[in-house]
Amino acid sequence: MPKQTDVKSQKPTKSAKEKPKGSLLEIFQAAAKLGLTSFGGPIAHLGYFRDEYVNRRKWLDEKSYADLVALCQLLPGPASSQVGISIGMLRGGLLGGIVSWIGFTLPSAVALLLFAYALKDYDVDNAGWLHGLMIVAVAVVAQAVWGMARNFAPDRIRGTMAILTAIFVLLFPSAYSQLLLIAAAGLFGRFFLAKSAFPETPQMGISISRRTAVGAWILFFTLLIGLPLLRTVSSSHWLAVFDSFFRVGSLVFGGGHVVLPMLQAEVVPAGWLTDSQFLAGYGVAQAVPGPLFTFSAYVGAVMNGWTGALLALIAIFLPAFLLMIGTLPFWDAIRRHPNVQSSLNGINAAVVGILLAALFHPVWLKAIHTPSDFCLALAAFGLLMLWKLPPWVIVLFSAAGGAVISVFS
Repeated sequence: MPKQTDVKSQKPTKSAKEKPKGSLLEIFQAAAKLGLTSFGGPIAHLGYFRDEYVNRRKWLDEKSYADLVALCQLLPGPASSQVGISIGMLRGGLLGGIVSWIGFTLPSAVALLLFAYALKDYDVDNAGWLHGLMIVAVAVVAQAVWGMARNFAPDRIRGTMAILTAIFVLLFPSAYSQLLLIAAAGLFGRFFLAKSAFPETPQMGISISRRTAVGAWILFFTLLIGLPLLRTVSSSHWLAVFDSFFRVGSLVFGGGHVVLPMLQAEVVPAGWLTDSQFLAGYGVAQAVPGPLFTFSAYVGAVMNGWTGALLALIAIFLPAFLLMIGTLPFWDAIRRHPNVQSSLNGINAAVVGILLAALFHPVWLKAIHTPSDFCLALAAFGLLMLWKLPPWVIVLFSAAGGAVISVFS
């Protein structure tokens, strides 16, 4: 009898896995909406994604989303973009992942180039509407922390883990300290958080084959090791650019903010950009929605026009694609193992702590300077949490509020 029950319970999952889950147009529209409205950096993006994909569209459950976030925190690359790519792949296979990336990335890349040309001599730091966009990130991240804490740090042990993680992240700010804390939380969860205490993990339904996954890993390491070797025997400028951006995309831990200084070390000493050109784009990159990795499009355009922008953009995001294609087919099976599930329960509590720390630094410290700023953040939070207004409305409201505050301050 138990075997018959198991078989029956698996049949809906299998059929759900085989049938199309969503059109590419639907995936693109959802991602483009996020690409146009997701201000505030990588941590804020996770809040926007959760609200759109989990709460509104119900494309995946809270547990699967948290496990994806945990996976992308462990891997190098742009964590929020990798989460978006993964959700696209779950919804529409490999093409779904590509369409999701285009939708989320294209508005940011285009906006960054337009800002770079139009606001070249504009003091971005003193723009009131821009400060309002930073304030909306406070509301979005606070909503994400609140929601994820209720699900993944609801008891005394995991709540304490989240708080301790936040404390250590703030006292020892480093991408590598975050990795160590996540690893420590995973070990603690493995031995002290019993699997039996948590609900059954739903199957994600990934349509990518394991053969494709292995091929992606082979290609990733071939490019990572082979490109620098090929660069030493070739004088091709395009190869050098592709190698630099691919390597940065492969080795960045800690999200988009870390990629900017790493890119500076690659392109300024090589003479591809001047310091002033880089710093001008650096400031503008903080103003646009979407992933900070699209700063590569600005750098590429300054070097070689639109072809340079396209090459740089593809090169820096390609590792994220290869890593997710190589990991997802194995991840669904791995994460459902009892021991791994216990580890993930610990890791997810640590991720809540990382989000909590990010709410203070950099989100709060960059946005809240006066009582008026706090009032605007509080109003945005209320509209988001209580009135359930869509994020794009909150973004427009906060931009207008920031402009008003700048006039009267």
